[in-house]
Amino acid sequence: MQNREINRDRIAALPRQAQGKKKKRKNIVSVSHIVKYVLVEKKSGGRSTQVDYILCRRGNLKEISDCKVVVGESVARQHRMVVCRMTLMVCKKKRSEIEKKTKWWKLKKEECCEEFRQKLRQALGGQVVLPDDWETTAEVIRETGRKVLGVSSGRRKEDKETWWWNEEVQDSIQRKRLAKKKWDMDRTEENRQEYKELQRRVKREVSKAKQKAYDELYTR
Repeated sequence: MQNREINRDRIAALPRQAQGKKKKRKNIVSVSHIVKYVLVEKKSGGRSTQVDYILCRRGNLKEISDCKVVVGESVARQHRMVVCRMTLMVCKKKRSEIEKKTKWWKLKKEECCEEFRQKLRQALGGQVVLPDDWETTAEVIRETGRKVLGVSSGRRKEDKETWWWNEEVQDSIQRKRLAKKKWDMDRTEENRQEYKELQRRVKREVSKAKQKAYDELYTR
């Protein structure tokens, strides 16, 4: 074992991108100074030197409890494995908030559609013709929709609403998946072009299905 005194304000080694950046140099230290004795890492020609270091930010030193060299493990010629023991705090991932959406797809049901129509007429004061102020009208429609149809809970599993889905879209996606699998197994230009064409077709089918669903929604 070899007693080594390491200056806290100096760095034994630095990543290449950190060179020339004074602030980063002051913030990075070798963890080997937290123990009084460190086993040598390289022996050659009767000399023992310490050439490899584990670097960390100065503020994280409290998380490291030990730094040592594993003598029995040879990582490279004349070098030994450097390991450190540290305690990390696992932070709970903050759940992202997802916007709650009005369940407009319920208008496909005749009873929901009729109730929405009646409530909307009441909210508009019994007018058959919509007022000229579109912003006011749109807000009345949205508010009526939230009251009559309800809103989603905002959870991620309900974020992917596919109420516009139809058999044509499903069939196109299935064919695209088969084409992708075929191209992965045989990387020919013909298979690639087939897969790309089906990709474009799926996008067109999805766009048409959405537009059709919204047109039916507005008609109701």
